[in-house]
Amino acid sequence: MKQKRLKKVLWSILALFVALVFLAPLYIAVVNSFKTQKGIYLDTLGLPGKLVFTLQNYVQAFKDLNFFNSFLNSFLITTISTIIIIALSSMAAWKLVRTRTKISGVIFFMFAAAMLVPFQAVMLPLVNLMGKIGFLNPPGLIFMYIGFGSSLSIIMYHGFIKGIPKELEEAAIIDGCSEFQVFWLIVFPLLKPITVTVSILNVMWIWNDFLLPQLIINKPKWQTLPLKMFYFFGQYSKKWNLALAGLVLGMIPIVVFYFVAQKHIVKGVTQGSIK
Repeated sequence: MKQKRLKKVLWSILALFVALVFLAPLYIAVVNSFKTQKGIYLDTLGLPGKLVFTLQNYVQAFKDLNFFNSFLNSFLITTISTIIIIALSSMAAWKLVRTRTKISGVIFFMFAAAMLVPFQAVMLPLVNLMGKIGFLNPPGLIFMYIGFGSSLSIIMYHGFIKGIPKELEEAAIIDGCSEFQVFWLIVFPLLKPITVTVSILNVMWIWNDFLLPQLIINKPKWQTLPLKMFYFFGQYSKKWNLALAGLVLGMIPIVVFYFVAQKHIVKGVTQGSIK
């Protein structure tokens, strides 16, 4: 009994240490977002005192980021990209699972192999091609997100769909459903748990992405929040107080989305286990 208690205490201490390590950057960002630039340099880890506490960072960061416009750009690009990725990937994975041929196996292998190709290896030729066809704009950015995000999504859907009984689809076809209706009315509702997971992965990746928008977006009115954040880091100076305030503002929507979606994941998994 003593050994079990000791082991439990040690695991609890380890878990607490890991949690502190992961939460430390968040603590530093939030705490220092309420300090003046001088206050950050004087005491980075301490709480903001009366002499260095300020809310002006958030007001100024809100203005400098042109927050409403850049937030809307990020929201539209992320939402549209994720919805299209979910729709196309789920349909493609379903068709690959239900079509047992050598060609379907080769196609699935190609999607899996595409994940091994680093973005840095194709970014320059890709940007050059997009420039030639006049696609250096938000629609072009969405198009590329769909391409880069579909491989992992298809693989995740593929594994989940294998566990869905084919008899459900056959029964729907006997009742007169078309292939399109079978998927959207019968199969897709059963994919809710994995759909939420795919949504979270793609939303967090697209929302926080900096490199691809930097290469594609060439007009200030189209810039997303990560691109606007770069405004605070100049060649000779870094506005850490404003940058951290802007970072917190940019984190709030994605953190809220994550916690809301997390509830649906737990609910969906629980429903699946009961069934």
